[in-house]
Amino acid sequence: MPGPTYNDQLQKVVGQYREAGQPWPATARQIAAWGYQQKLLVPHPNAVIKRFAEDLARAMREEYITDPQGRSVRAKHAARIASNGEQLTLWADIRTAEPRHMEIAFQQRRQQIVGDCCQLKTDVDSYNDNANPDRPIQMVFDFTQDVAEREAMATLGV
Repeated sequence: MPGPTYNDQLQKVVGQYREAGQPWPATARQIAAWGYQQKLLVPHPNAVIKRFAEDLARAMREEYITDPQGRSVRAKHAARIASNGEQLTLWADIRTAEPRHMEIAFQQRRQQIVGDCCQLKTDVDSYNDNANPDRPIQMVFDFTQDVAEREAMATLGV
């Protein structure tokens, strides 16, 4: 039989926090700080590196530059690739990236958008079928007009 999972271990820390008479209800941050102080939560070096990698990825996603035409564009782009049987996410700068990297990155971002739209449609359909059958919410998934309006606004500097 497998040992306790990571979630089991975290849930145990929550129980210990409560048994120790700490403030309750509490934020996850309060519980984590207490668990860390009590040496019940000790970060594994890989967990620290993973967290830094996640923070770096977020920072790279949020870096924008102004292109020669005056548009605000994302500077760093991620492309997931397979290499030696391993999935890697490689980052490149739009100003120096190879076209193949950018093609992969753009297609993968497009697929993320499609996935979000599919989930939104499922959520709307479920809501309409189960909670709002008399006045269903209509959702349009053709973004042509939305994109044109945003481009026009950007051209006007709005």
